[in-house]
Amino acid sequence: MATYVISDIHGQYDMFMELLDKIKLKEKDTLYILGDVIDRGPHPIKTLMKLMEMPNVICMVGNHELMALECLEFLSKEITDMSIEELDEKMLDNLVTWQYNGSKSTIDEFRKLDADTKQEVIEFIKELLIYEEISVNNKNYLLIHAGLGNYSQEKDIEDYSLHELIWMRADYSLKYFEDTFVITGHTPTQTIKDNPNPGFVYRHNNHIAIDCGAHYPGGRLAAICLDTGEEYYSSPNGEEKLKHDICNE
Repeated sequence: MATYVISDIHGQYDMFMELLDKIKLKEKDTLYILGDVIDRGPHPIKTLMKLMEMPNVICMVGNHELMALECLEFLSKEITDMSIEELDEKMLDNLVTWQYNGSKSTIDEFRKLDADTKQEVIEFIKELLIYEEISVNNKNYLLIHAGLGNYSQEKDIEDYSLHELIWMRADYSLKYFEDTFVITGHTPTQTIKDNPNPGFVYRHNNHIAIDCGAHYPGGRLAAICLDTGEEYYSSPNGEEKLKHDICNE
């Protein structure tokens, strides 16, 4: 029995399958996914549906799943006068924001599903966890997509808003807890200031950042085994020079 963590797959189905092969995931193992399964990459829904059929996978919600959830139910309806009337200013703003953040590949694959499968995907996203606290080999871990925005020692995890947990980036200059490691995605390690090894797992101040920019040219998908501390990586995404475009994260 082993425990693995992956984050920010972003539709890179082939990289995900390669990584599963590298970690040799067994039925008795547990795999945690820290959100942002969808958007940007070529096969977001295919990846999501793969996770849906894996009984030993536990998924957290990322900001991209939150954006999708606000829009997919509307998009799954037939285009009728009633649904068009529901396209109010808020829904239009949600659709535009999601499009700006790479929704096209998700929408394209979602539209090809039958009605029942569309609803299964929506229900799966609704049931995603916000965070998980676990212990492996007497070490404590907090698993969460983005971090603890507006961090304060006086705040319990329940006191943080969804925006602070799913959207706001971790502050790697602060050690949040003495006895707990915080594992996050959301912030590609290529963009962490003073990171000596961009594009690989970053460890500092009891933070473990595992988003290695799989959707970037040259980026990787990473997994970490909590039992051994071992890191696993997919092949780089293409051969182009790595770009540091963080504005759409």
